[in-house]
Amino acid sequence: MNTVNFVTIPSSIVPEEEILVCGNRRLTYAQLAQTVARMCTVYKQLGLKPREVVAALDTNSELYIASYYAAAQAGLTFLPLNYRAKEAELEYMINTAAAKVLLAGDRYLDLVRKLGPKLKLNRVVGFGAGQGDIAPISKLLSDAAPDETEAEVEDEDTSILMYTSGTTSLPKGVMLSFRDFTAYVTANVEMADGTDRGVALVCVPFYHIAGTTAYMSNIWTGRKLVVMPQFEPKAWLKLAESEQVTHAFVVPTMMKQLLDEPSFKTTDLSKLTNLAYGGALMPIQVIRRAIEAFPKTVGFVNAYGQTETTSSLTVLGPEDHRIEGTEAERELKLKRLNSIGKPLPDVEVRVRDEEGKILKPGEVGEIIIRTPRIMKGYAGREDDSALAEGWRATGDLGWVDEEGYVFFAGRKDDMIIRGGENIAPAEIETVLMSHPAVDECAVIGVPSVEWGQTVKAFVVLRTGGKLTADELSEFCRSRLASFKRPEHIEFIAVLPRNPLGKILRKELRGQNGE
Repeated sequence: MNTVNFVTIPSSIVPEEEILVCGNRRLTYAQLAQTVARMCTVYKQLGLKPREVVAALDTNSELYIASYYAAAQAGLTFLPLNYRAKEAELEYMINTAAAKVLLAGDRYLDLVRKLGPKLKLNRVVGFGAGQGDIAPISKLLSDAAPDETEAEVEDEDTSILMYTSGTTSLPKGVMLSFRDFTAYVTANVEMADGTDRGVALVCVPFYHIAGTTAYMSNIWTGRKLVVMPQFEPKAWLKLAESEQVTHAFVVPTMMKQLLDEPSFKTTDLSKLTNLAYGGALMPIQVIRRAIEAFPKTVGFVNAYGQTETTSSLTVLGPEDHRIEGTEAERELKLKRLNSIGKPLPDVEVRVRDEEGKILKPGEVGEIIIRTPRIMKGYAGREDDSALAEGWRATGDLGWVDEEGYVFFAGRKDDMIIRGGENIAPAEIETVLMSHPAVDECAVIGVPSVEWGQTVKAFVVLRTGGKLTADELSEFCRSRLASFKRPEHIEFIAVLPRNPLGKILRKELRGQNGE
């Protein structure tokens, strides 16, 4: 199935239904389909042929969405670029992907011109007003007749080439096929039929898998999509109220900023029924605070996934976020609030040790998964995570309890080995975060002549919080085994994070001379 059908099929059923809102621009299915068809013509006029690559460098917009679907209609591969990437990373991604055309927002045109001689592009087109010889896409669209044809694509053809964040090395190009997206979307939502499916607010960037699957899923199912170019807490709350948003997805740092925003308490969020979060580990204090602060009608969903698996693998649903019942039931729910939930119906999860042996419930090891929507592979490089019989190593550590709930224990590369003992940073961080004066923390291993590695904690205190390293160390004494207790504690103002809230441990290690 060609993913352009996510637009064209609903457009044939409910053409006048409003489906997309961005700023003061509001599009029906018919208007979106018309824009897609015109952009398909533009791509062909630019000389693009099936399976060639068109890249996009901009913040979220309705044109960005149309540019993907037009690429699908023309049988092209779409390359969404991280607009926060460094110059060398952009050059690497564009050139290794062999992109022929780049669509760029106005704020990035100076950067594109600077990189110009290094880029192997045929043409640059502006998403906005353009600049000099860089024509605006609006002008090209106005002169283009709609293309009513649809390229024949194979299920395994690469629809999107999405580069990982590259926080520890050069970005890896994840090849996601038409089959990957159709399998994910059609398995999780019903097709639009005119039924009121609510309103979704998307604020995560479209270069991230969560942003991409958000617009695909909501447009296919007929849930009006309200697009934020970039996240800003006050604007998010205003949109949630004015557009009567029912569904939204945020990363942990966004959730905390919403709760800290002064206008939160006066915002009407009574229509919000589903608030999903993911992209990084959610601090238990933040989600517990959110459960208390948001209306009781809000159902929280924790979604864990990877770019390589076309988004979500496991989900912790709304019922698991309702801390109710007997004391024993509440205790169990609080424990499971630290989990990433249960596998989706099309996902299998196991945990293995370093020798490949499958571990029993409660034993910590590497999480491996099997699903029909695993990527084709990495562009231009081998996939060393592929295992036998369709299984894939995630690089994440964790365990599964007796009821099938999966618990995340950190990245395999972040494991601390002290005197032969394996220590998962997440376990120590959970204890540190339980101290009332601690706002955020991150734990890493630092070199030690005697032990190989010892544990160091970077701690951010709450506003007005007072705490010494000795006091925090004593707090850990009765809560952690002696070899797990931080031997070094450093208080810092803020933790380094990537745009989606993941802690950049590489930068913290760099502060220790690694």
